[in-house]
Amino acid sequence: MPNTTFAFKQFNVKQDKCAMKVGTDAVLLGSWIIPNGAKHILDIGTGTGVLALMLAQKSNGQITAIDIDEIAVEQASENVKNSKFNNQIVVEHISLQQFAKLKDIKFDLIVSNPPYFEQSLKSTNENRSNARHADVLPFEELVDGVFNLLNTKGKFCLILPVIEAVKFRSIAEKKGFFLSKLLRVKSRVDKTIDKRHIMQFEINPTEFSEETLCIEEHERHHYTEEYKQLTKDYYVNF
Repeated sequence: MPNTTFAFKQFNVKQDKCAMKVGTDAVLLGSWIIPNGAKHILDIGTGTGVLALMLAQKSNGQITAIDIDEIAVEQASENVKNSKFNNQIVVEHISLQQFAKLKDIKFDLIVSNPPYFEQSLKSTNENRSNARHADVLPFEELVDGVFNLLNTKGKFCLILPVIEAVKFRSIAEKKGFFLSKLLRVKSRVDKTIDKRHIMQFEINPTEFSEETLCIEEHERHHYTEEYKQLTKDYYVNF
């Protein structure tokens, strides 16, 4: 399999055209989410379509995957078409802001691996820059869009670096969201600082749960059993 294709157990993801390649963040988020019978699912900023495909593998829901990048939409559409989940997923070229204004449907589950760089230097590649920087989808607009589209009993899940996660949580809670689940992700067992936070928000207050996951043991590529168990339905080598 060439490097331009990422092979999972039940589907392949071509990523030669897409600005943002398949990464650990998306796989962590997709593995962690529990659809709980969600009938209507929205993937915001789908990129290659990897999150939508991961959710299709473990749910019977109808998934709408949106992205502002036309090339990403083309790539995601190709990946969906070539998968056995093509009847479950529809890919649309549209921004969340436009989508929230035009659609009346309410979603049971909304997911996103959003752009988050706000102050760092931008890439000269416009598509890659848009995929990495929050300018095209500021956290406030992401929160507003999700709030308008989420079913009152629905769940919103996303992954962010720690600093951005703290900022996002503050914005979301001011809007009226409640954090119901938090997974603290550490890169290695000997690291004291979290690398990522995976968060689940709901519109109504509910019981809060929190866990910590370490990706690697003390050496690089020596993965913990917890990480293997979380991702084993997707990664070929686990």
